[in-house]
Amino acid sequence: SRPSATATDLRAMAKLVFALLAASLPGALGFGRVATSRVSSVRSAVAVAPSHVAMASTTAPHGGKLSNLMASAGAALAAKAGCTKTVELTDRQSCDVELLSVGGLSPLQGFMSQADYESVHKTNRMTDGLLFGLPIVMDTNDEKMQPGDKLLMTYKGKNMAVMTVTEKWFPDKVRECVNCYGTASLEHPGVRMVAMERGKYYIAGPIVGLAQPVRDFPCLTPEQVRAALPEGKDVVAFQCRNPIHRAHYELFMRALTAENVDPTGVVLVHPTCGPTQ
Repeated sequence: SRPSATATDLRAMAKLVFALLAASLPGALGFGRVATSRVSSVRSAVAVAPSHVAMASTTAPHGGKLSNLMASAGAALAAKAGCTKTVELTDRQSCDVELLSVGGLSPLQGFMSQADYESVHKTNRMTDGLLFGLPIVMDTNDEKMQPGDKLLMTYKGKNMAVMTVTEKWFPDKVRECVNCYGTASLEHPGVRMVAMERGKYYIAGPIVGLAQPVRDFPCLTPEQVRAALPEGKDVVAFQCRNPIHRAHYELFMRALTAENVDPTGVVLVHPTCGPTQ
C-alpha cells in the first residue's frame, strides 16, 4: 500500500507547489504574468515586462538549479548528427519535451530512468530523495527501439529535440495508476491517458532542445517568469486550468491581505493549458 504522507512530506509538497508555480513555465503550457500589486492597502493592476525587470531574488528552483536544455545553433547541428530514428511526438509528448527543454520540470535533464519512475510513483520522491509528484516518462510502441538509439523528436514539421535512449522497459501501468491516482478505473482521466494513450514501453534518457513549437497563446519560459517578478516583493502564486472567475479573483486578492504577505506583495497568475495542463 502507498505510505501515508508525513507532516514533513506535506510541507515539502506545499513548498514544491509554490516553487514550481514561480519557477516553472507555462506549463504544458501556461504563461505567467504578474497581475496585481498592493501598496498601502490600495490595489492596482500592473503588467510587468520581463525585459524591464531585473532577476528577482526568488525561492530557489526545485532541486536547486533551473535547467535549460536548449542548444545553441552550433550545438543543435552537432546534436542532430548521428540520429538513428525520427519520432513524431504526440500533443502530450510535445508538451513534456518543451517543459523539459526550458526548465519547467527542473532539475530533470531528460525523461526519468526506470528506477526514478518506480520511486516516484511509489513514494513521490526520486531515488535521490527529491520530491516529485508524478513520473515524467517517454513512451513508445517501437519494438526495435533500444538503449543507444539517438532519436530526433519532431512535432508538426519542427525539430524539437534529440533524445539519447538509455533505458527501455515494460511498465506496470496498473500499479502506476493506483499509486499515482488512487485507482485503476478507466473513468479517471489520468488512468485513461496512461492505459489508452501511452505506448507499450517507456524509455529514459537525456534530451537536447532544438526548437519550441509555435503555440496559439503566448508562453514564457521559467527564466522569463522569474525575471518578471519584482525584486524583493512577496509573491502570491495562483495556478489555474480554467478561465479566472470571481471566486478565483477573491481568493488571490484576499490572500494579499494575509499577515505573512508584505503590503507591497504581488499576485502571479499562472494559467496552464494544453493536454498536460
